[in-house]
Amino acid sequence: MDKIKIFGGEPLHGRIPISGAKNSALKLMAAALLTDEPLVLERMPRLADTRFMAHLLAHLGVEAHEEPGGVLRLHAATLASTFAPYELVRKMRATFNVLGPLLARAGKAKVSLPGGCAIGARPVDLHLKALEAFGAAIDLEDGYVIASAAGGLKGASISFPFVSVGATEHALLAAATADGVSTLDNAAREPEIIDLADCLNAMGARISGAGTPTIRVEGVSRLGGVSHQVVADRIETGTFAIAVAATGGEVMLEGAQGGHNTALWSLLKSAGVAVEQTEEGVRVARNGSRCQAVDVETRPFPGFPTDLQAQFMALMATANGVSVVRETIFENRFMHAPELARLGADISVHGHEAIVRGVPGLKGAQVMATDLRASVSLVVAGLAAEGETVVHRVYHLDRGFERLEEKLSACGARIERVTE
Repeated sequence: MDKIKIFGGEPLHGRIPISGAKNSALKLMAAALLTDEPLVLERMPRLADTRFMAHLLAHLGVEAHEEPGGVLRLHAATLASTFAPYELVRKMRATFNVLGPLLARAGKAKVSLPGGCAIGARPVDLHLKALEAFGAAIDLEDGYVIASAAGGLKGASISFPFVSVGATEHALLAAATADGVSTLDNAAREPEIIDLADCLNAMGARISGAGTPTIRVEGVSRLGGVSHQVVADRIETGTFAIAVAATGGEVMLEGAQGGHNTALWSLLKSAGVAVEQTEEGVRVARNGSRCQAVDVETRPFPGFPTDLQAQFMALMATANGVSVVRETIFENRFMHAPELARLGADISVHGHEAIVRGVPGLKGAQVMATDLRASVSLVVAGLAAEGETVVHRVYHLDRGFERLEEKLSACGARIERVTE
C-alpha cells in the first residue's frame, strides 16, 4: 500500500495546471448511456474514480478509449446490459447515476444501492423520488433498485425538499429525453450542474436555467454525440490555493475559473492571502506573516464548499487566533481533526462545530487518511509542518487528485510517494 512522505517547511513557487472536475466528469460519463453516438470528453482527469466509472460503463456496453492529452472517447452504440452489480457500484456513489440514463434509454434497470460513506449516510431517496415522478416504477429488493418505465419517462415538476447536487444531476440526465416538459425547483446551482447541462444541450437537449434554483427541461426524442471539455476542478483549485496560503509563496493556478470559488477567495483575503484572477487562471500568494484566523461555514454553492472544509481547517491550525469551522452539509466530516492533532493542531470538536486555536507551527508525524478530502488536508498540513510527515492510506487521494505529488514537486515541495 502506498504512502506519501513530506518534508515540510518549503514555500511553493511556480505554476500548477488545474485538471477537469472529478465531480463533473463522472456524471458526464454517465451521459454517454443516453446516445448511440460517440461522446468525447476533453480535459478528463485520470483518477481512480473515473476508472471505476469506466469499468461499470464497459459492463453496460460502453466502449471507452483514452487518447493523449486527457481525452476520453465513449460510445454506447448498443447496451449490453441494464444490470449494475454491487461489486461495480459499491466503491463510489456516483456510479448510482447510471440508473436514470438506463431507464431513459432502455426502459428498465437493476442497479445496486451504493455502499456506505465515511462522511455520512447520504441517502438516495431524492434520486428515487425524482425518477418515480418521471413515471418509473421502483422496487427495492436485496439491496438493489429494480426500476421500469415501459412507456418511457414522462416530464414532471419536481421540488427538492433540500438542495442536492447528486439528485439534481440525476434528474437532469433522466429528464433530457423524457416526454414533455420538466421543471426542477430548489435545484443545486454548482458549476458542475451547469457543465452537465451544457454538455447535454450540445448533445441536443433543451435545458434552461442551470445554475439557478429552477431548471426547465424540454424533453427531446434523442440525443447525439458531441465533444465537450470538462469544467476546471474548483476543489483542486481551492486545495492548491489553501496549500499556498499554508506554506507561503506564490503560485499561478493555470486554467482555474475564479468565479467558481468566490466564497474561498473572500476568506483567504480576510486571512491575509493575496488572490488575483487573471486570464491565465488565479494567482495566489502569501509572503510574510502568519494567516489571520477567520470563521467558516459550509453551504451549498455559491457558499463555501464542504469539499474544502478539511483543507481550510488545516490552514487555520497555524493561523493567528481562534477560528470556528461549522459543517452544515455532512455529518461525520471532522474525522481529520484527530489526525491534524497528531501534527500539533489544537482542535476541539462539538457536534457540527470545530474550534481551531492556531499554533505557531506544526510538527511532522505519522498520520492516516480517512476519506478523500481529509487525506489532502493532511498533505496541506504536512507541507506547512516542520520535519517529516507520512500520510498513510493515500488510495483516498487517488480518487480525486491527478498527479498531486508531481504538481506540488514542480513548485518546490519536498513530497514523494513510497510503496510499502
